[in-house]
Amino acid sequence: MNLSLRLGAVSLCGLLATSSFADDARVRVVHASPDAPAVDVLVDGSVAFSNLAFTESTMYAALPEGTYDVNVTAAGDPGASVIEAMVMLDADTDYSVVAVNTLANIEPLVLVDDNTRDPDNARIRFVHASPDAPAVDIALAGGDVLFGDIEFKEIGDYLAVPGGTYDLEVRLAGTNAVVLPLPGIQVSNDTVYTVFAMGFAFDQPALQAVVTIDAGPIPLPGDLNGNGMVDGKDLGLLLEDWGRADSPADLNGDGTVDGQDLGLLLANWS
Repeated sequence: MNLSLRLGAVSLCGLLATSSFADDARVRVVHASPDAPAVDVLVDGSVAFSNLAFTESTMYAALPEGTYDVNVTAAGDPGASVIEAMVMLDADTDYSVVAVNTLANIEPLVLVDDNTRDPDNARIRFVHASPDAPAVDIALAGGDVLFGDIEFKEIGDYLAVPGGTYDLEVRLAGTNAVVLPLPGIQVSNDTVYTVFAMGFAFDQPALQAVVTIDAGPIPLPGDLNGNGMVDGKDLGLLLEDWGRADSPADLNGDGTVDGQDLGLLLANWS
C-alpha cells in the first residue's frame, strides 16, 4: 500500500475571493479526483472556472441565493460532462464543491464552509478525499488524535489551535501505526484552513495532503513590499516588472503586469 503522503501547495483561494454582497452565497470548486483530467466548471451554462487540475482549487465566487445547474466538463470540451448537479445555495453561506472519487465514479461532495475567523487561534478541518485509502487518524506526533477515524468522503469538525508550528502524523485509524510523519506544519491565528487527503493509497498519483487557506487577513492589494501601505516604493516595484509574467506585481492575476495592475495599485494608494 502506498501511503507516502506529501504536503501539497497551499492555495490562497480564500484570500483572493471576489467581493460580494452580504446576502450572497460564496462558492469555490476543488479538484480532488486523482485520475480525472483538468476540468472546466459551468454554472447555468456559463463557464465560471476553467482548466482546473487535480489538487487545485478556485477562489470563492459570489452568487445570489438560489439553485444552480453546476456542470463539470473536461477542460475545453463542454460536451464531455463528468459531473452535473443541481446545487442549492443559501444566502450568506460559503460552500466548497469538491470533485471526488475516480473518474469512472466521479461525484460532487458539497461542503458548507464555516469561515469564521478566531483572532486567537487557527481553525482547521480535515477532509478525506482519497477513494482507495482506509480510514485514518490525524494526530500530534506521538500524541493526541486531532481527527479520528475519518473515512472516504467524511469531514472532521473544525478544530481551534493556537497559531504555530506543529509536528503531525497520519495513522491507520484506531492504531498507533504511523503511515506518514508530517513535521513542521505551520498555521496562523485568525486564519481558517482545510486539509484534504487526495490521491491514491495503492496507485499513482500517490496519497498527499493539500492545504487550502479558506479565510484570513486580506493583504492590501498593491502593498508589494509588505510594509502595510501602498506608496511610491510599491509603484517603483510594479514599474520594474512592467510587461512581465509571473510577478507579484500582477495584481489581477491575468499573466501580465500592465495598466490594470497599475489601476489596482493606485486605487489603494495610502
